[in-house]
Amino acid sequence: MKFPGRRRHKHYFPVEEKDPLTNQINAESRLKRSYIVGIDQIVVDIEAKVDLAFLDEFGLRRGMSQVIDSETTNALYDRLKLNEMIDYEFAGGTIGNTMHNYSVLADDRSVLLGVMSENIKIGSYAYRFLCNTSSRVDLDYLQPVDGPIGRCFTLIDESGERTFAISAGLMNHLRPESIDKELIEDSSALVISAYLMRTQGAETMTDATMQAVKYANDAGVPVVLTLGTRFLIEQDPKWWAEFVQKHVDILAMNEEEGEAITGFEDPLLAADKALDWVDLVICTAGEKGMFMAGYVDESCQRETEYPLLPGAIADFNRYEFSRAMRKQDCDTPIKAYSHTAPFMGGPDSIKNTNGAGDCALAAVLHDISANEYHKLNVPNSAKHEHAAITYSSLAQISKYANRASYEVLVQHSPRLTRGLPEREDCLEQAYWEQ
Repeated sequence: MKFPGRRRHKHYFPVEEKDPLTNQINAESRLKRSYIVGIDQIVVDIEAKVDLAFLDEFGLRRGMSQVIDSETTNALYDRLKLNEMIDYEFAGGTIGNTMHNYSVLADDRSVLLGVMSENIKIGSYAYRFLCNTSSRVDLDYLQPVDGPIGRCFTLIDESGERTFAISAGLMNHLRPESIDKELIEDSSALVISAYLMRTQGAETMTDATMQAVKYANDAGVPVVLTLGTRFLIEQDPKWWAEFVQKHVDILAMNEEEGEAITGFEDPLLAADKALDWVDLVICTAGEKGMFMAGYVDESCQRETEYPLLPGAIADFNRYEFSRAMRKQDCDTPIKAYSHTAPFMGGPDSIKNTNGAGDCALAAVLHDISANEYHKLNVPNSAKHEHAAITYSSLAQISKYANRASYEVLVQHSPRLTRGLPEREDCLEQAYWEQ
């Protein structure tokens, strides 16, 4: 469990390098492991280049995200296969991507909850999902269903506009009784997305998600919500704000989603407003980089060694060297913010933006889980004199998240294919040493 890059201070979780006397006492004991749990609509992403006539043929509205029935799905897929128009087929889903990326970064266990086709044929959508998911992601808790999982077609026309066609299959049929209470209670975090609340009719995904959220809230396990899309939030921002305030501890969003739920276009102000509801905010803002906002007790605040930054909040990064804490654990809570520009200024050419935010969130979750891992194994460490929810400072986490998302931007897949290097040959060491 190690962050990438060479640092002036060893930036890993030194459980094995404890005091020699302590090592002798605990020589027989095994290290306790931390893990995170995510709930998702299990889906396969299919990307293809098409023309406008193709969209018209299947009644698809250009540039929109729309649900299609099984008959249209099969006809669409057969046509793409027949004409060899498919460029890529990847395991998808915003939480599925996050769990996979977390396990690749941490080289450790995560648990994915959802549904999976009971009968899987080689070459099928379900088969492709399993093949493209890290072996470190625990799929043993998936609920079997007699039917297909979800499929999401990303159709790119001549202008580069993306049109999404979604076939739900049985992806929204996760039942509340399939949620393992003990699994949730023992986890470091529960990760959900706004998409899970968009169900109808006999679909039970929302009920299952709320059951898991209740278990997490009752056990004090942090609930992490990623907003997913501004169009869903815009439909009822007041409802979402109330839901976040009541059930969510950590909020992940981009600047558009932040504006939809808070009303603030500026990502820093949106993050600041979200702190009225949650303890930690991650806001990705494209070429502007990444903003983080959280709470720290006045007695634990650490001032930055970087230049103070101007913005909608003056000198907002003053306490970015602080570790994030729950507001309720602070005697005198103060707000801390951090901003990091895109890694290396961003890639020369962006091959894919899908999944970059999911990868950034996975890096943040790695740090949160690492804090729990260290607390489980070295509970008396000075590191845990104060009840922080992160292992590292906001500034360092933000750098790590930017570095991780860079890897997704320079490849076609929304999922990491390998972990990050421990030493960056292409990068000035000063970036990690600061």
